[in-house]
Formats: sequence, C-alpha cells, structure tokens
Amino acid sequence: MAKGEGAESGSAAGLLPTSILQAGERPAQVKKEPKKKQQLSVCNKLCYAVGGAPYQVTGCALGFFLQIYLLDVAQVDPFSASIILFVGRAWDAITDPLVGFCISKSPWTRLGRLMPWIIFSTPLAIIAYFLIWFVPDFQQGQALWYLLFYCLFETLVTCFHVPYSALTMFISTEQSERDSATAYRMTVEVLGTVLGTAIQGQIVGQADTPCLQDPNASTATLEGANHTHSTTSLKETQNAYLLAAGVIASIYVICAIILILGVREQREPYETQQAKPMSFFRGLRLVMTHGPYIKLIAGFLFTSLAFMLVEGNFALFCTYTLGFRNEFQNLLLAIMLSATVTIPIWQWFLTRFGKKMAVYIGISSAVPFLILVALMESNLIVTYVVAVAAGISVAAAFLLPWSMLPDVIDDFHLKQPHIHGTEPIFFSFYVFFTKFASGVSLGISTLSLDFTGYQTRSCSQPARVKFTLKMLVTMAPIVLILLGLLLFKLYPIDEEKRRQNKKALQALRLAWQPA
Repeated sequence: MAKGEGAESGSAAGLLPTSILQAGERPAQVKKEPKKKQQLSVCNKLCYAVGGAPYQVTGCALGFFLQIYLLDVAQVDPFSASIILFVGRAWDAITDPLVGFCISKSPWTRLGRLMPWIIFSTPLAIIAYFLIWFVPDFQQGQALWYLLFYCLFETLVTCFHVPYSALTMFISTEQSERDSATAYRMTVEVLGTVLGTAIQGQIVGQADTPCLQDPNASTATLEGANHTHSTTSLKETQNAYLLAAGVIASIYVICAIILILGVREQREPYETQQAKPMSFFRGLRLVMTHGPYIKLIAGFLFTSLAFMLVEGNFALFCTYTLGFRNEFQNLLLAIMLSATVTIPIWQWFLTRFGKKMAVYIGISSAVPFLILVALMESNLIVTYVVAVAAGISVAAAFLLPWSMLPDVIDDFHLKQPHIHGTEPIFFSFYVFFTKFASGVSLGISTLSLDFTGYQTRSCSQPARVKFTLKMLVTMAPIVLILLGLLLFKLYPIDEEKRRQNKKALQALRLAWQPA
C-alpha cells in the first residue's frame, strides 16, 4: 500500500508544469504525507445549497410568468413587452461580467471576498423584485417603469448570484466534495423552481384573469359588457401577483440569511502565497483563450437557449395553443417536481458513467417529448405525462453545467498555476453568454407574436399565433439541442482527464503548503 501511494504521488507531480517543481522549491514537501481529506458536513452543504434558491425562485417566476403578465395583466402592447424582455435580459447579461470584474478587484475581508456582495445586495433586490409586479396607476411611461425595475432587479440579483456561483470553488479544495455540494445545490435550486412555480402559479391561478371574447369590438361595446366584473377581476389578478411577489421575496431573504450564517469561504493554499494581483483584462484574455471553457460554454449556450425558449413561451403555449388556460401552472409544477426527484439520479449517473455521457443522455431525452408535443392534439392527460417525462431532461440541464464548470477551472489552474482570482470571470461570462442569447431569443419570440397578430387580453388567438407558439416551444428547441450536443463532441475533459487533473492539483497544493 505504501508503495502504491508513493507512486501515485510521483505520478501526480509529473503532471504539474515544470515551473512549479523547480529544483530547490521545496521538493521534499511534495512527498510528505498528504493532509487529511477535507470533508464538508451535510449541514455545510445544505446551507450552501439553500443559497441557490433565491435566484431560481425569482428567475422561475419571471421566466414563466413575466411575458403573460406584461401582455394580459399590465396590458403592455406586444412591441413594448418585447423591448422590456430583450433589454432586461441583455442588461442582465452585461451585468454579469461587470460584477465579475468588480468582485475580482474586491479585497478579502473578515467575511471573505464574495460574501459581502451577497449581504448588501439582498435587501435592495427584494424591493426591486416587488415593484416589477406592481401595476402603476399611470399609463404613460408604464413600459419604462417595468424596464427600469426589471433591469435594476437583474443587476442586484447578479450581485448575489455571481459571487454565490464562484463560491463553489471556495467551499472545498476537493473535487468530490465540490461535486457533492453542487448536487445538493442543484437539488435545492430545482426545489426553488418548484417553489417559484407553485407560489406564483397557484396564487395567480386562483384569480379570475379576465379575457375578452371579441377584443376588436368598439370601446363603447366593451364598456357596456361586464365592465364592472372585468375591472374587478383584473384588479384581483394584479393583487394576486403582488401577493406572490411578497411570498417569494420572503423566501429570498430567509435563504440568504441561511447561506450567510452557514458558509465560510476558504482560500487556496497557493493563492495566499501570491502577492502580485492580476489585472482583470489579462485574466479575461487568459480565460477566453482557454479551449475547454470555450467549448463548454458553446455547447451549453445552445442547450440552455432551448430550455429558455420553452420556459419563456410555455404559459402562452398552454393557454392559447393547447387551450389549458387554467392548467398551465399545474403543468409547470409537474415538470419541476419531476426534475427535483431525478436530480439525485443524474448525480449518481454522472458519477458512474461520466459527465459527458450524462450530457448526451440527459439533454437529448427532451427531444422525443418535444416532438410528441408538436404532433399531438390537445389532450390534457397526455400533456401531463409529457410534462413529467420532460422534467427528467430539465434536471440534467440544471445539474450538468454547474457540475462541469469547476472541472474547467481546475484545468485552467494547472495550466496557469500562478494566476489566481479568475473564478468570478469564469462563472460570470458563462452566465453572460447564456443570458444574452436568452434575451435575444425571448425578444424575437415576443416580436414574432406581435407580427402574427397577438391580441392582448383575448380569450383566443389567431391560428398564426398558435402555430408560432408551437414552433417556439417544440421545433426551435429541438434544433438548438441538436446543435449543442454536436458541439459537446469537442469538449476535451473526460473522466480520465478529470482524474489526472485531480492528482496534479493535489500535488500542487502540497507543493505550496508551508513548511
């Protein structure tokens, strides 16, 4: 056994860049007895995981319901709604690298480098979130109101989520512990989407959202036909959205407090030996020329875009194309509950068969169900079956990007061992690309509804609108998924490469241990 352990240590040292193990640079320390493996308690992992819920609870509510809220409750015209959705998502994307830049310049404090951002952004974020779901009394400038508070909230939630995502690299130096914590996190995040879907959907679903049988009728006719009931029902719906926003804001605060009290940042041993800080733009250039990172974000760019298209248009698709006006919130809940149950299964699968195999199986499993939705007639039972099955693929889409990104960062650290502080850049630019593409797709999809004749507050839509919604929820995502899977063929970090990197990193950390 001792011989085997020594051989493994020597093999790991051989994987390091020669600049790390130069003659006279404490060579004996590489051979010294390794430190005891760092273990995270279940409590630590749970506290860390709970921190992922605020982003998902609010993001799910906005992703699934903001479009239909703007069109049918706030009664913003489709063109203005498309501008709000596109600019909001695009701004959200831009803030990720900006916040990443600011974090990389932040000094370490008693609370860490990342945690102060989470603490100070939380109270402002919940105020901005609540105001998104408030319908102001004035009509002139209403679109500007929603654009302002949507952008403000996305900025503040980015100040929470980018440091939280980067925290993955600072809760443990062990790959297995980080993977385990990520699985906890993904389970809680999917539970967060369930909460967001259930709270928003069930509270809003109880309200009697009014619709007009003939939206093209004259104003006098509309005012004479159930005007009082329509006004009262619309006000009830608006109040329901406010109530849901208040509940979700409370969950945001509770989860942030648990994260802040239950998690501590840890610095890498070799990072504390580095005195000279690296410029952000040099770090950005190094990150954006790291091949595995570019290939990973290219693959997930298309697959994430596919699921975001479904998310953004699902409520309208169920309401108008399938005719399930009072069921879409329950269908969403079925999808998210199924995803929650299957997260642990995917964690076992990627541990047993590898992460690349999990990508191919998990993401591609959505394609048959999307094809079935495109071809079938409106059938509620079949739709529920498809929703439950689709949740399996949603779980894989949640788990895999965040499980694979730390492997890319480890690979980068081995190739650039004297560079530190790049973790926020990796996480923020990954989110930047997916959010910006999401903003473009959602803006285009809302514009396409406008061009095909979408009628605000109508009980039904023209055939062209129904067909457009079906294409946005089925065929477009299928094409994007297939493109993403083709790009994943180029991703170089397989399980053998991960094992080599793990051994090399262990040797690197031992080399930097103080005598």
